[in-house]
Amino acid sequence: MPARQDAAPASQTLSRGIRLLEELSAARTPLSIDDLAGRVGLHRSVAYRLLRTLEDHGLISRDATGAVRLGTGLAALAAGVAADLQSEALPELTAAANDLGMTCFLVVLDHDECVTLASVEPRHTVTAVAQRPGARHAVTRGAPGRAILAQLPPRRWPNDVDARLAAEVAGTAERGWATSHDEVVPSLHAVAVPLTVQGREPAAVAAVHVATHLDDAAIAARLATAADAIRAAL
Repeated sequence: MPARQDAAPASQTLSRGIRLLEELSAARTPLSIDDLAGRVGLHRSVAYRLLRTLEDHGLISRDATGAVRLGTGLAALAAGVAADLQSEALPELTAAANDLGMTCFLVVLDHDECVTLASVEPRHTVTAVAQRPGARHAVTRGAPGRAILAQLPPRRWPNDVDARLAAEVAGTAERGWATSHDEVVPSLHAVAVPLTVQGREPAAVAAVHVATHLDDAAIAARLATAADAIRAAL
């Protein structure tokens, strides 16, 4: 699509800073400045200056060895994103997570990606799967992606949706839930149901697990109850 003639020029500095934050989020572990600079293709001195600015705003922090991690300031920013949706979703996610014994989370559509907005791990379980808020992946992957695509007309789908995925999305729309295995994170199973809220982009309520005695339909039924309660509260 051609760029708008009246569009303001993009800020290269801001873009670079955001890319550093995205790399830290994807890594899930602290990274050295050299690692970060290499991942985003920046000279070390440039990366260092950007990280110093992000650190001043509490968006990253550094330990005694100089390793960089995401800062607590991001949590305050994230809390303001769809605050009403998060507020209504958290009690329902908590109840579903404890009922199912697996991590339950809320995913929203952001351009062509699924972004985890809120996540709750069950209280009593031997192995809980972590699903960090802010995690993102292509909407064409995983059960939450199918649940979201099922709410969109095909003209809004990404260009790389093939016939196989289109058929799976159609199946999701028909039965009301989606499932996936070994797609976003190796060895993990996911089940998701659509969450349609008027005036908002499509969302999904999902659960992820390694193994369970419950079948996918039973998991989907519990998630659907949570989605209905969230929708009714908004």
